[in-house]
Amino acid sequence: MAETLIEISDLHAYYGQSHVLRGVNLRIEAGEAVGLLGRNGMGKTTLIRGMLRLMRATTGRIVVRGRDCSAERPDRVARMGIGYVPEGRGIFPNLSVRENLLMAARPGLRGQSDWTFERVLETFPRLTERLHHGGNQLSGGEQQMLAIGRALMTNPDLIVLDEATEGLAPLIVREIWGIVAGIRASGIASLVVDRNYRAVLAHTDRCVVLERGHVALEGDSKSLAADEGALQAYLGV
Repeated sequence: MAETLIEISDLHAYYGQSHVLRGVNLRIEAGEAVGLLGRNGMGKTTLIRGMLRLMRATTGRIVVRGRDCSAERPDRVARMGIGYVPEGRGIFPNLSVRENLLMAARPGLRGQSDWTFERVLETFPRLTERLHHGGNQLSGGEQQMLAIGRALMTNPDLIVLDEATEGLAPLIVREIWGIVAGIRASGIASLVVDRNYRAVLAHTDRCVVLERGHVALEGDSKSLAADEGALQAYLGV
């Protein structure tokens, strides 16, 4: 059986008086590509931030590789084999492309070093041409490539991609989805959030749909892609 990388049970979270997550359950297994869908404001980013301990959930349990991390520090969760590409990219604007990549470089939890500096540059040739540019000198697409490359430099077993194609030109969007497909083929597990639900369904094994902070729909991606009624009801397409 595949190893369960993350298991979230009955997660609740608030922003002030607003009850954003209402008893969410989520499981991600080794090598599995999972999509997280839902209209704006349904709790997707809150779920990710709660899962990674970047915000405090009110109640619920977060288990990473069999270890209860419900009260763990976020840096320790990150070092349990999770790479994170946040919405907004989160690169360091005053560091060069080279520095952004090398500061994240480390072997994976199992000692693997598949994603080297050289491999990342081979995967993102645009970054090779910008190695000495500051993060704030890059285009939006280049910043996104840098954010993904930086996450891969940690040699993760799971990579979390939150709106990786948001605001990018169509040509760059296609390139990013090609990278997502390559990550999936490499055996790295992924959790993918994107407004393009069709692309998410095409690049994942299973999808979870949030509606007002709870899991309204869950199933294998091929079956969900064929269920136009459910997509209309929960995604407003």
